[in-house]
Amino acid sequence: MSTPLNGKLVTVFGGSGFLGRHIVQALARRGYRVRAAVRRPDLASHLQPLGAPGQIMAIQANLRYRWSVDRALQGSDAVVNAVGILAPTGKQSFDAVQAFGPRAIAEAARAAGINAITHISAIGADAESSSAYAQTKAAGEAGVLETLPESVILRPSIVFGPEDDFFNQFAGMARFSPVLPLIGGGATKFQPVYVGDVAEAVARAVDVDLKAGAVYELGGPEVKSFKECLAEMLDVTRRSRVLLPIPFEISSAMGKVMQLLPGAPLTADQVELLKTDNVVSETATADNRTLAGIGITPATTAAILPSYLDRFREHGQYDAHRAV
Repeated sequence: MSTPLNGKLVTVFGGSGFLGRHIVQALARRGYRVRAAVRRPDLASHLQPLGAPGQIMAIQANLRYRWSVDRALQGSDAVVNAVGILAPTGKQSFDAVQAFGPRAIAEAARAAGINAITHISAIGADAESSSAYAQTKAAGEAGVLETLPESVILRPSIVFGPEDDFFNQFAGMARFSPVLPLIGGGATKFQPVYVGDVAEAVARAVDVDLKAGAVYELGGPEVKSFKECLAEMLDVTRRSRVLLPIPFEISSAMGKVMQLLPGAPLTADQVELLKTDNVVSETATADNRTLAGIGITPATTAAILPSYLDRFREHGQYDAHRAV
């Protein structure tokens, strides 16, 4: 049975992406009408089944062009920005997407009479970081809060789920390679957070259940090292592979070469990011600016990974019925 529509319209920038599609679904389940603002509406048809007929609509928008942002916001009651990139491609640079873009959205929202937006950033956002990704994430946050001080900023750790670019990528590599690289030795700490939990936090922010002007840090229930994450992935996929530690100096050199390849499997900037742990701060925990602080019990990787990594087993999902 579908949820009755509540009459409110939410524009979600980046609504067709990995996190965006889960945000769209969480909002649709609450009865919101959702406008997914994306660069390629023709590639957003997978959003339609996430709501009732006519509840979800895609519209073309590009953060580099302010007029398209203004158009996407027309008639909206709330706004979510879920646009982000792990590596620049062509005109989609870190500055354009993660620094200029969020400010443009906030300015357009203010012009449309909206006093706050929900902005997805990342743990590690830091204007003083050696990583361009982290620097522009910090610039995006500043642009949003300077324009609309009552906005809510959500900083997730590494996000996992069926379409993620972390566990899926390494599980795919393990299909063909006997060795998996441990950048910097694999000691970097993460706090993997389930995409559904992040989407629920976004929906609660749209519901105005979160503190205005606050920056929330979203992490899962467990802190795991890079090495532990890959070991768990291998356990779920039932594969035995060598985990080879690679010093940061060599990893950086590899990144400079690999970032020139199609799909950029590794960049020098990503290596810089891995030099810093990606976990919820003690300050955010003390201030209840976490998933637990807003009443969400985060899912574990052990509960979720088998639901989508089983396809990487030698015999796919049917390995579950084979003798171990």
